[in-house]
Amino acid sequence: MYPLLDNINNPSDLKKLSKDRLPELCNELRQFIIEVISRHPGHFAATLGVVELTVALHYVYNTPYDQIVFDVGHQAYAHKILTGRKQMFETLRSFHGLSPFPNRDESEYDAFTVGHASTSISAALGLAVAAKLLKREDQHVISVIGDGSMTGGMAFEGLNNAGIQKSNLLVILNDNHIAIDPNQGALNNYLLDITTSKTYNRVKNDVWNVLGKFNRLVPSTRDFLVKVENGIKYIVMKRSNLFSGFGFRYFGPVDGHDVVHLSEILTEMKNIKGPKLLHVITKKGKGYKFAEENQTKWHATSSAFNIETGQKLDNSPQQNEILGPKFQDVFGKTLLTLAEQDSKIVGVTPAMPSGCSMNIMAEKFHDRVFDVGIAEEHAVTFSAGMAAQGLIPFCNIYSTFMQRSYDQIIHDVCLPRLPVILCLDRAGLVGADGATHQGAFDISYLRHIPNLIVSAPMDEEDLRNLMFTAYKAGKPFSIRYPRGNGHNPDWEKPFQELKIGKGRQISEGENIAIVSIGTAGYEVKCALKELKNENIFPSHYDMRFIKPLDTELLDKIFQKFNKIITVEDNCLQGGFGSAILEYAADNFYHAKIKRLGIPDKFIEHGTQQDLYRVCGFDQKSIAKTVREMLSL
Repeated sequence: MYPLLDNINNPSDLKKLSKDRLPELCNELRQFIIEVISRHPGHFAATLGVVELTVALHYVYNTPYDQIVFDVGHQAYAHKILTGRKQMFETLRSFHGLSPFPNRDESEYDAFTVGHASTSISAALGLAVAAKLLKREDQHVISVIGDGSMTGGMAFEGLNNAGIQKSNLLVILNDNHIAIDPNQGALNNYLLDITTSKTYNRVKNDVWNVLGKFNRLVPSTRDFLVKVENGIKYIVMKRSNLFSGFGFRYFGPVDGHDVVHLSEILTEMKNIKGPKLLHVITKKGKGYKFAEENQTKWHATSSAFNIETGQKLDNSPQQNEILGPKFQDVFGKTLLTLAEQDSKIVGVTPAMPSGCSMNIMAEKFHDRVFDVGIAEEHAVTFSAGMAAQGLIPFCNIYSTFMQRSYDQIIHDVCLPRLPVILCLDRAGLVGADGATHQGAFDISYLRHIPNLIVSAPMDEEDLRNLMFTAYKAGKPFSIRYPRGNGHNPDWEKPFQELKIGKGRQISEGENIAIVSIGTAGYEVKCALKELKNENIFPSHYDMRFIKPLDTELLDKIFQKFNKIITVEDNCLQGGFGSAILEYAADNFYHAKIKRLGIPDKFIEHGTQQDLYRVCGFDQKSIAKTVREMLSL
């Protein structure tokens, strides 16, 4: 079916091809990815855009000795296929299958474990400096950074340091002008200026033809020609070259879908020492019509699809009717409703307007929604600045990415007590994105910060009411909620301002109490249905707030029960259950307490339900724990 690809199991097989066969291989590789992802959902458009670049890199460089760091890691599907994982590619993102991102534990070809954005230049610089110190003068290190990653501040920290290290580092800027949503900001405009200037590109091509003959030029001539090209950039673009200012030799822009030309350029660039940047222009979704036309929608697929029509093949068509809307959509619609009522409400997101559904508000109030690029630290402090002027920012950042703005939460929001509302989407176990994306730590890293309210809704109606409560509170406030669907809220029901720090009793029982936080409470409710058939009736309490805790309710629980189970979808260390244990110890309660939650390890990829079971807080594990506790 794939005449060339079927015979390539590693980069040494790839190198056996003549250069003129590379376009044919790229077509097969792209079709293979489309065919597999159509049946096994995953990231899609970004990896289609780097097929030619990935082939050229492995064709030219001696991997894995030469090291490639991909950023963001979801660009690396073609890389996985070419490096011995083709036969397992259908297991991508599935339980015990291939990791969704490059992973050092999975393959020697994965030079660095990645998942978060904007890290590759720093990591690659570290690899390059180490190569120099270890006397590996012939080892090449390449950072492939794109899909919005260059908008993150850490990328510029890496550039700043790399420019003075003079290490043998190549940064390839995969410029497709989009992350999940279109890139925003001055850098994106700058790159657009370079790529669309006809005068610059015409003169640049003439200079490049000379620069391409490096092997036949003396060093002084090479240096002169580089200065000439930089001069052209200054004259035509009316500004100095940004990357040259960081101490990098800048080359490009070049067509990222001309694999033959790319391989020739990379071959020549192997002879250039020191830090250098190759600006490559690609099209996200390249080769698949529907992905090219709607790059945001096809950033990743959530279900199987018909290749010919692009239509989803939903194996459970009634699921959404049963479960209701996604939590993120409830957030988006609720935010719009609140924003319609108060012009002081603004939205902030780091490159995720559609991912967190803030695009719903942006459609009506474009000037009050701010996509700041992949810059979580900036997003939080930017929100704090607006709050200091009397605005009410809803700052939405995925739980795993909120980790990057921890210092800003403490110093810029909570210390000055600014009313920033931190909305942590994808809290808990996110599923197929795996260890780098699980929202496993936010309760632990937030609950000990002074002045911060920490909450988690059990359902979508609770989410709406918590957002309204946060809006009214005028204090630093965090709300965590999971990826996926829940239950339909009553959209016509008026908002209810909840009493901060107050929980609720879900069901009344005897002998044992289950105390839960967030949507883990639904696993408890399912377990109670199972136990009911055995005439076992635990009491169930939903706390709603991790901080402040409802101490009045806890006193009643401890006074009535001496066997208590806590359930959360956060790590057990320092989490919700730990807060309950601390309260019991501080108040001399001697109940037997069993905590259920995420154990002290990184949780790999799989379905959310698989991972609940692995972590031991799915309904069957909860029911089993109740039986064990009652037998004590």
